[in-house]
Amino acid sequence: MMAEEETEKFYLQKEELVVDTDDEYQYEEVPIDEIFIGTEPDEDLDLAVRTIREAEEDALATTRTVISFRSDESQKDGQTKASVTQRPEVVDDFVRNFLVRMNMDKTLECFQTEWYELKQRGLLHEEDIGVVPDIYSRNQDLDGEVKFLKLEVAKYKEAAMKAKETYVKLRKERDYHRMHHKRVVQEKNKLINDIKRLKRHYAQYEPTLQQLKKKYEVAMKEKMLSKLEKDRAVGQVAGLQSTLKSMESFKGTPPSGFQTASNSAQRKNWDLDEAGRGPTQRTLAMERMKAMSGDVRDLPENYTRHPNDSEFPKDTGINPILAQIKGPTGHLARSGGFRLSNTFQAHSHPISSVVLHPRKQILATTSDDHTWKMWAVPSGDIIMTGEGHTDWVSDCDFHPSGSKLVTSSGDTTVKIWDFSKAECVHTFTDHTHAVWGCTWHSCGDFVASCSMDNTCKLWDLNSLRCRFTMRGHADSVNSIEFLPYSNTLLSCSADKTLSLWDARTGLCAQTFYGHMHSVNNATFSLKGDTVVSCDSYGTVKLWDVRTVAPMVSFDVGPHPANRVAFDPTGAVVAIASNDATVKMYEVSNGRIGTLVGHEDAVQCLMFDKTGEFMVSGGSDNTIRIWS
Repeated sequence: MMAEEETEKFYLQKEELVVDTDDEYQYEEVPIDEIFIGTEPDEDLDLAVRTIREAEEDALATTRTVISFRSDESQKDGQTKASVTQRPEVVDDFVRNFLVRMNMDKTLECFQTEWYELKQRGLLHEEDIGVVPDIYSRNQDLDGEVKFLKLEVAKYKEAAMKAKETYVKLRKERDYHRMHHKRVVQEKNKLINDIKRLKRHYAQYEPTLQQLKKKYEVAMKEKMLSKLEKDRAVGQVAGLQSTLKSMESFKGTPPSGFQTASNSAQRKNWDLDEAGRGPTQRTLAMERMKAMSGDVRDLPENYTRHPNDSEFPKDTGINPILAQIKGPTGHLARSGGFRLSNTFQAHSHPISSVVLHPRKQILATTSDDHTWKMWAVPSGDIIMTGEGHTDWVSDCDFHPSGSKLVTSSGDTTVKIWDFSKAECVHTFTDHTHAVWGCTWHSCGDFVASCSMDNTCKLWDLNSLRCRFTMRGHADSVNSIEFLPYSNTLLSCSADKTLSLWDARTGLCAQTFYGHMHSVNNATFSLKGDTVVSCDSYGTVKLWDVRTVAPMVSFDVGPHPANRVAFDPTGAVVAIASNDATVKMYEVSNGRIGTLVGHEDAVQCLMFDKTGEFMVSGGSDNTIRIWS
């Protein structure tokens, strides 16, 4: 009976372990995306794949770093720290854990008693007491891996879609630019052909124009010679008549009626006036009478002069300053003799002009910040600031006495400032466009200005009105200047010419031709026999006023030359260049030196009346003194 009980088996709970196979698991089919199939390689697609690979490599490197870090921690300080080893769960532990969870204590005691008894007898097989297969944990790992792979697939798909959109966009832009390039090339070729055709067409007219020009010059010379011959013959006839009169006075005087009739007949035959002058001499005399009797052209019969109009001084041609100037000796004759001695910030915007006081060491500057300022030289201490213009201030000039200042501006006005009153005393508003320059007559009663409206104007400070409007330039007049102690004005224009004007009549006396680009500035030497001018391509020319012909031409380009100035001796010409330098040209030997110091374009410069120092201003908002 006891043997039967021992051999009989008892089951507390029967559990069957179902083996999970891969055949029963439903896998989600991932469709193959066709966006990667293309005819041309795409840089963005390669970038996406490369980014994904780099992310995988970073993750792998991070994992290795963590493992290495843990290994290093375990071996730190030469001591081996205790570690927890996870041992697989066996069958008896699995049953015990189950009974403990279910609070089946009595069954647990019976199980342990019988388990150990059977184990002691050796009735349990090795596979019965082995490790329990962890099917649940395995399934969880597989589920997590599947989710991770799905996220990776979605990420790759999104990157591929973006790469495809970028590829399509770039391909469209490429096609557009190719078409635009072809159209531009066709237009360029067409323009080149048109230019070549026009050059060939106009080249045919060049010989004809040269012939016509020569014929015109010959005709004008013959006309002038014939006039001179006629006037000389008329003068000889008048001399013979006066000789006959004196001889007849000794022999006896004929009747007065006969004499008057004879003289009238002779004057009628020779076209003589009462003084025995021919038509050309009469025309010149009329012009001289006009210039001496008034300062307006084509005066009407009922014209009345303004009671406060100023009289022009006599043009003696003597400049008293010349007696104070020594010859070109010492550092004045050397363009490299000037060195930068002082620099100070003058304005908040580019400086457009500088001018020195005629008697004191004072400098006036104008700027694009709508103001003008006065400074002590060479210390750079500010003395006065003038505000009133509503646009950039282009130029300024001191009154010969130094008590007033004239300024011109882009607001189309010319203003007169009185230092004793510390205010603007008058504003001239007749110009219709921006005013580029202004200058004071040596007598102090007249101011001349030039404007973008292609005109120059002469203002009378006593009658406060415009005396003349000098028209003749075909484009903007960029600068104007009085010859010192003279009634002659010099102007230069964007129409590539320079002009000399008689301020008393408002007539153009001479025009200088030779520049190929807009003339930015022109000025007289102190002697008045030479003019220097510069244009927007850096070409500088020296002109002989007597022959109205260029003496020297040289190039300091390709940057524009903004302003030029003679030193008092006339031996050196300073050029303000747009390349942030001041060029110094020596008239005697043609050498050109360069003064470097400005950080931006040099807009203006001026020599001291003794030639000891030079002042320059530029677009870097600074004034620099060279001595």
